[in-house]
Amino acid sequence: MLKFTSSLLLVLLLTVARPPRAAAQLYDVRAGTVSHEKRERPALKVQVDGSANDTRSYFQDWMKDGYNVRFKGGGIAGLGKSTTLTAKQASVSTLSGKLVNLYATVIAPTDSTAEVALFGGLDDNTFFDETGSPTEYGAMRTLLQSFASAARPRAYRAAIDEAGKKLREAERDKEKLERNVQQRRASTVSNLKRIEDLKKENTQNKQQVSQDSVRLLQNVDVRRAADLRLQQRRARLSALGQKN
Repeated sequence: MLKFTSSLLLVLLLTVARPPRAAAQLYDVRAGTVSHEKRERPALKVQVDGSANDTRSYFQDWMKDGYNVRFKGGGIAGLGKSTTLTAKQASVSTLSGKLVNLYATVIAPTDSTAEVALFGGLDDNTFFDETGSPTEYGAMRTLLQSFASAARPRAYRAAIDEAGKKLREAERDKEKLERNVQQRRASTVSNLKRIEDLKKENTQNKQQVSQDSVRLLQNVDVRRAADLRLQQRRARLSALGQKN
């Protein structure tokens, strides 16, 4: 348990201790523009930890749960590219007393971060900006900053879950490797014993071969003597037959 807690603490420390520039970029809402319907539109942008696909889904759920705004569309088209999420004629009291059109894009600056761009207006031709509609533009900034604030602990929890998963996998691998080591050691001991038994058997075989080789040479004399006796007895038998 102590090892598990220490590992998770290390992950958190590594996650929080980002370089100053990276920390300033992540979770910090900034002004920008996006290309929408072949024109540059004023937008607010924020980068968060996580994949573009996961961030897009979370943003849609967060807007639906928190503001009852249902964004549609917005499939990821590749690294750094995105189609647009759209919520037309949405009622967002924190932005405006009127119905508004909201749009969002989600791109992947890297394989581990996502950038959400939020923009919108009262209709297809009027978009909120800092000069012409500072109140709505500021409210939209607050909304996106709230999303970033919600996304940050979520990303940390996901990092903790991933670290826990990796640790559990490492623990399973450790147990498997320990079993393999024990089995191999037992097999080695068994093999060494068998080798010793085979060596003893080979030594006995060599001794037996040596003994049998001597007996084989002796067998030559025995066979010669037996053959001589056989010939002698046959000769005697033949001689007895001739006398009768």
